[in-house]
Amino acid sequence: MQLVMIFGPPAVGKMTVGFALERLTGMPLFHNHMTIEPLLRYFPYGSPPFARLNNEFRTRIFEEVAASDLPGMIFTYVWAFDVPEDKEFLDRVTAIFRSRGAEVCYVELSSPLEERLRRNETELRLSEKPSKRNLAWSRRNVENTDRRYKLNSDGDFPYPDRHLFIDNTDLTPDEVARQIVERFSLPVRVQEPQK
Repeated sequence: MQLVMIFGPPAVGKMTVGFALERLTGMPLFHNHMTIEPLLRYFPYGSPPFARLNNEFRTRIFEEVAASDLPGMIFTYVWAFDVPEDKEFLDRVTAIFRSRGAEVCYVELSSPLEERLRRNETELRLSEKPSKRNLAWSRRNVENTDRRYKLNSDGDFPYPDRHLFIDNTDLTPDEVARQIVERFSLPVRVQEPQK
C-alpha cells in the first residue's frame, strides 16, 4: 500500500492532479475539501467544532484505508511549513499508514500566484469546492494565504528520500501524474477505453 500526499499552495492543482493520478493508478483520491465542505454547512471554517470534526473524520478515514485491502490512497493538503501543527498532523497521518507497512510518498506542487489565481476559477474546482464559488472572496483567500504562510519548501523538506517537487505551471495534470508514477514506481491499472 502507498499513501501519496500531494501538497502545495491553494489552487496549485492538487485535486486535479489527484484525479489524474487516481485514473492512472486506481488509488482513490481523498481531496481535503471532501471533509471541509460538509462541515461548513454546520460550523464556520476553523471554529473548534469544525476543527475537531474535520480531524476526526479524516483520521477515521485514514485508519480504515490503512487497514483495508486498497492499493493505497491519494490525499491533498495545503501545508503551511511555518505552522508546526501542519507537520504534526501530517506526521500523524504518516504514522497511521507506516504502522500498517505502507510507503508514504510526498508530492509538492508549485506554480506562480498569477497561474493559481487563474486556476482558482476553473469549473472542476468550483464544482468540487462549493465554498470557493464566491470568487471575490476566494481570490482574496488565495492571495492572503500566499502572503501569510510559507507554502512550498525551500530545499528544507523534512523527508527528502520520498519527496518529489514539481513546478506544474506548464504541465497537464496527466503529465504530472505520470511523473509521480515514475518517481515512486506506482502500479498503473489497465485503462478501459473511454465511451
